[in-house]
Amino acid sequence: MTELQTFGCRLNTFESEIMRGHAEKAGLKNAIIFNTCAVTAEATRQARQAIRKAHKEKPEAQIIVTGCAAQTDPDMFAAMPEVSRVLGNEEKLQASSWLAGSNRPRVDVSDIMAVKETRPSMIEQLTGRTRAFVQVQNGCDHRCTFCIIPFGRGNSRSVPIADAVEQVRRLVAGGHSEVVLSGVDLTSWGADFEGAPKLGRLLASILNSVHDLKRLRLSSIDSIEADDEMVEVITGDRRVMPHLHLSLQSGDNMVLKRMKRRHSREHTIEFCNLLRSKRSDMVFGADIIAGFPTETDAMFENSLKIVDECGLTFLHVFPYSQRPGTPASKMPMVEQTVIKRRAALLRAKGEARLQNFLSAEVGTSREVLVETPQSGRTEHFALAKFETAMMPGAVVKARVMAASASHLHVGL
Repeated sequence: MTELQTFGCRLNTFESEIMRGHAEKAGLKNAIIFNTCAVTAEATRQARQAIRKAHKEKPEAQIIVTGCAAQTDPDMFAAMPEVSRVLGNEEKLQASSWLAGSNRPRVDVSDIMAVKETRPSMIEQLTGRTRAFVQVQNGCDHRCTFCIIPFGRGNSRSVPIADAVEQVRRLVAGGHSEVVLSGVDLTSWGADFEGAPKLGRLLASILNSVHDLKRLRLSSIDSIEADDEMVEVITGDRRVMPHLHLSLQSGDNMVLKRMKRRHSREHTIEFCNLLRSKRSDMVFGADIIAGFPTETDAMFENSLKIVDECGLTFLHVFPYSQRPGTPASKMPMVEQTVIKRRAALLRAKGEARLQNFLSAEVGTSREVLVETPQSGRTEHFALAKFETAMMPGAVVKARVMAASASHLHVGL
């Protein structure tokens, strides 16, 4: 039996399913595959810790390590005595990598920057998940000063429309009611194709071609890349969920400049206001880094302010984590105690915003995608808990009876 442990983003979740299929077809047995993340030093540390734990519990199992951390630092994992093989992000998606006796090297990691296109294998279902993730883009052409991911994923490359539509169609046929489009830099989709089509065209093609798709959701987006057609599709088609997660990172313009982000605080506020003016029930989440190098108290205050100015509901707060080799790692650091305090303030702000949103939902009717017998997610991605057991995978209309600090209580 092959076990998969997936760390990090939705893209890894989708790719883990491809690896599961390749490993099963190859007859791989008694193996544990670690699909790692490199977004923070802590993510890499957690993967190494999990590898050691797995080897201790199952010393006879073959341990195969892949993912972004393996791509960016293969030697580190190769030096671990617990590890049998190390595969790069391109190699992990190739069926031949999983064949017994293929004479592949123990460390099989190629130059990810040499990869020019992405056409991942088709999958029929995501094991154990009601919400399906679909990879439509990979890699990133931008070089944010804090980020190492382009060196794990390579340059930006897009999945052709026909392939993306077919993948969505298969997952819907396999029983998934909701599909989440995912990518490293999702809103750069199409830039590598002739004519440089925008993401809005892909959204429209999926919705026009897969009529049985009940719910379409987007993973994290870069609002500066949002095109007019994308805005019109999101605000005009009710099958697109009214929840967007923004790759914001900071609410201060000087910090954004030092991060080499391309948006300003003013643009982000304008973007949120625009979408709400076209679709009043839109909600937004965002990634925000606390304690980026050189961030002053005044700069941090702008990050706190933008939570209210954009009306953010779901915050992902990241205390700044130094990544060796990135430009930000050479900038003047903020003290760790200050970073922790700022992260705590941001989290408290996010919790208050979330509770206000949940409280306002009481008395409304929402359609909930059932994820477990007792819980699911509303259109706005709010966690909902049922009074009675439900069938996972179903989309049910429910009444919001009450709200707690973290979730809704719903009944039929």
